[in-house]
Amino acid sequence: MADITIYQKPTCSTCRQAVQLLKESGKPFTAINYYEKPFTKTQLKNLLKKAKLSPMDVLRTKEDIYKELGLAKKTLSDDEWLDMLIAHPDLIQRPIVENGEKAILARPAESVKGLL
Repeated sequence: MADITIYQKPTCSTCRQAVQLLKESGKPFTAINYYEKPFTKTQLKNLLKKAKLSPMDVLRTKEDIYKELGLAKKTLSDDEWLDMLIAHPDLIQRPIVENGEKAILARPAESVKGLL
């Protein structure tokens, strides 16, 4: 199994760019569409810990669902934010790329090169 894993949404242009960069690197990787195979709470928590990010760091505030749920006015714990991200995957910034004990939010896509 590949050490590198990209958690992505295939229709996202940044995700497609990151996948292309991984292909060009020649290193084996696994691509996971987290809409088809959703994160578990433990998995997302561990992934964010590896990336040294909080749930708020990966929150997409321009999504319609963010506005519909009135999240700008809410004060939630990290644990509650994790639940929100899992319940509404559109709220998660993407792609997130993991390589062993390190992970990054690959925005811009070129930042994936730092993990290779």
